[in-house]
Amino acid sequence: MGEDKFYVVKNMRGFLEAITKKHELAFGKNFIFNPYVHRFTEKDEKIINMLLEVYEYDQLAKNINFSNISSFLNGKKAYISETMIKGFFNIIDKDTIELKLDGENFKGVSIVREDFPLEFSLQKEKDKLVLKQTGCLPHTITKEYFFYNDKIYEPSSEQINLYKGFVKGFTKEDGIGISFDESFSEDIASYVIPSLKKISKTLYIEEEFKKRFYEEELISTVYFDKKDDKVTVDIIFTYGDVKLNPFQYNNRLDHKVLVRNIEEEKAITNLLERFSFKKMVECYELEEEEKLLDFLVQGMEELQQCAEVYYSEGFKNIKVYNSSSYKSNVRLNNEDLLEFSFSIEGVDKKELFNIFNAVKQKKKYYRLKNGGFIPLNNDEILNMGSIIDYLNIKASDFKKDVVTLPKFNAVYIDNSLKEKEIYFVERNKRFKELVNSIRDIKDIDYEVPKNLQSIMRPYQRFGFKWFKTLASCGFGGILADEMGLGKTLQTIAFIKSEVEENKNKPMPSLVVCPTSLVYNWEDEIKKFQPDLKCTLVSGDKDSREESIKAIDASDVVITSYALIRRDIDKYEKVKFRYCFLDEAQNIKNPQSLNAQSVKSIKANNYFALTGTPIENSLTELWSIFDFIMPGYLLNYRRFYAKYESPIVKDKNEEALRELNNHIKPFILRRLKKHVIKELPPKIEHNIIVSMTEEQKKVYASFAESAKEEFYKEIKERGFNKSKIKILSIITRLRQICCDPSTFIENYEGSNGKIETLLDIVNSNINEGHKILLFSQFTSVLKNISEVFKANNINYLYLDGSTKANVRGSLVKDFNNGKGDIFLISLKAGGTGLNLTSADIVIHFDPWWNPAVEDQASDRAHRIGQKKTVEVIRLIAKGTIEEKIYKIQQKKKEIIDKVIDKNLGEEVLLSNMAEEEIEELLKF
Repeated sequence: MGEDKFYVVKNMRGFLEAITKKHELAFGKNFIFNPYVHRFTEKDEKIINMLLEVYEYDQLAKNINFSNISSFLNGKKAYISETMIKGFFNIIDKDTIELKLDGENFKGVSIVREDFPLEFSLQKEKDKLVLKQTGCLPHTITKEYFFYNDKIYEPSSEQINLYKGFVKGFTKEDGIGISFDESFSEDIASYVIPSLKKISKTLYIEEEFKKRFYEEELISTVYFDKKDDKVTVDIIFTYGDVKLNPFQYNNRLDHKVLVRNIEEEKAITNLLERFSFKKMVECYELEEEEKLLDFLVQGMEELQQCAEVYYSEGFKNIKVYNSSSYKSNVRLNNEDLLEFSFSIEGVDKKELFNIFNAVKQKKKYYRLKNGGFIPLNNDEILNMGSIIDYLNIKASDFKKDVVTLPKFNAVYIDNSLKEKEIYFVERNKRFKELVNSIRDIKDIDYEVPKNLQSIMRPYQRFGFKWFKTLASCGFGGILADEMGLGKTLQTIAFIKSEVEENKNKPMPSLVVCPTSLVYNWEDEIKKFQPDLKCTLVSGDKDSREESIKAIDASDVVITSYALIRRDIDKYEKVKFRYCFLDEAQNIKNPQSLNAQSVKSIKANNYFALTGTPIENSLTELWSIFDFIMPGYLLNYRRFYAKYESPIVKDKNEEALRELNNHIKPFILRRLKKHVIKELPPKIEHNIIVSMTEEQKKVYASFAESAKEEFYKEIKERGFNKSKIKILSIITRLRQICCDPSTFIENYEGSNGKIETLLDIVNSNINEGHKILLFSQFTSVLKNISEVFKANNINYLYLDGSTKANVRGSLVKDFNNGKGDIFLISLKAGGTGLNLTSADIVIHFDPWWNPAVEDQASDRAHRIGQKKTVEVIRLIAKGTIEEKIYKIQQKKKEIIDKVIDKNLGEEVLLSNMAEEEIEELLKF
């Protein structure tokens, strides 16, 4: 190295140390290497880096003081590994190097990445055939590199491996070469010569020997037979007039040398052995059915590419039925029912159920009574099996020509066929039209009632079309728009349109809603469609009976869940055009009287309206679907096994995806942030409140006794039977966070939350804001109202005891300016109220279910709101409230993925482990 003159590196270790430690190194008087000044070329830099690795190994060996390890660096030499040699040659690339080998120097040596040009001769000497290599033998540098004819070669692995078998014979001391007895002439012609041709540039074969070659094209013939439970295979290799049985050796030609195509012969025998055929004395044999099927499905076609295949009558019956044998059809008939059929050509229908039962059991194949096979590990049969399983097609159904199914399965079937790429199922025109109408709702031309055309927003018009499309197809659906997007208006528009279209066939529609919303529905109908004949079924028993008698003359009938439970027998003989459930989460428990009552209502179609189709568990979603389209999500036992358990317990993404796809056509869900661009933002934040010292003492004392009570209860009754008691304990702890005086008599201590609340309320009222205050506890709200009275704060109050007609008046009064703050119980006023005059929402105590909180917040954040809405949650520091908030955030993830962000107290508690409950009670 150097600048004007090059210097030899005489001390490799010192040189590499100078580079590593960044110090100067003298190479004589005229050149001092300075690592900060001098630079190497890119290629030299790579070599230096490789040598620095050697330096590291050298230092490591030196430090550990391994006496049996020679130094990696010695004078001007560096000893490198085979891997490094490969790296060095790659760096050198097309440059030349100087090589010293066995004391001899070679200059200008290049690296050649190709096979070395070997030359061989095969000649007769006396009674032997002798193979010799012409010229010098390659010198091994590493197992990959060889010095030959003044070049370094990197030959192919095939040349290296084949040459290894010969080179030992060439390196013997006698130098004669490799000699063969003439009796091995066929082996030489069939094995040795083909190998030599692959690795040599030139191969000389003595003419006298070559003239004896008998070279003909190989024709391979394979014979299959079935003997008892075995399959036997005989093989004949034919070369011209010579027929060769690989299981027998004989001298086939007296004076000629048969040149066999060993590669093709081995390709056939290797293929058979690959599929577990065993080589016996006279043939190949296979007994295992599963291995035979693998061969018939995967190996037979490959074998037919390289051999003529024949089989006996017994073997012919072993047929493999693939997807080309499948026939299937799905059609929508004139009675509006789906007709589904599936068959396998040549297979008795009676066996179809057993075939798909084997699919469910994850078997690899099914053996037919006729001896044939149905492979069960291909996508077509697996995917068809999942569809048939979902449709609950029974053994008796397979014996029929067609299976009749409800038409609501059409979208599921069509989606499954496309997604799973099942192409052999034919669909008729009516089926395709039905599916396309559901998929392309926006392109269908339904006219919105004239007086609503200027009122309804684009997304509401789409909701109207959605109603119309599903109804025209005979389906039900769930309108699951976020609170405040006008589900009521979209429903009224749909009812009005249907009334106008069916003037000659009048028929009432039924709306069932919470008691608190009955009058709200009446007001909305009067506001948007005053000409609709509306009947309220409310009041005492006599009034309700009179109203029910007038149903036939009505366009819309409105009643509550509470009243329909009492009056359900009065509706037995009534059939409605449509039945709508508002706040349909009221039937979340399929065993409840609410659910059982509304599910007995007779109607042409059923629709559910809810911003929270799932509050606590997937069971609630099933219950609502069981109302709108019974059977669509299977019966509950099958739904739980197929979807709820895998999704909730096993986090099964495939089950989640399938459920999403299944419910998607029948749920319409829009969020405000996506459809109302002009709606002002909603800002949410938590305020962590410190309890007063008195509160902390009460909380700590109760938490300690609660833990003792908790452990005692668990010990006596077990965890699962103690959940009601645990819920009671948790509720008390939450009440202490809000206001200890609600259950501790004569508590006169201060209250951190109420003090913080007063500060927030006073400062915001002074700035002209109007406030909504929500709490789960009515006792807490009443205490807060007393505090507001004492502080001259104008408020309004609403809880579950407020009558429906009074609710409406309170809402109007608040929106018209009366009262600065509206105290509302979460359960009674979290839905159905329009309070857009407020722009601040305070949640005094955090609720387990964020969807319920969101519903309450959306009393203010909805269409008509002009101001930014601030949502404040008050959370007591270091208490159960903080822990509930964190646990609830973790637990709600699965329900999130199905529909929306929903989770509730009951399911949260039921899913908690004992350790998590213990954590809640810590202080």
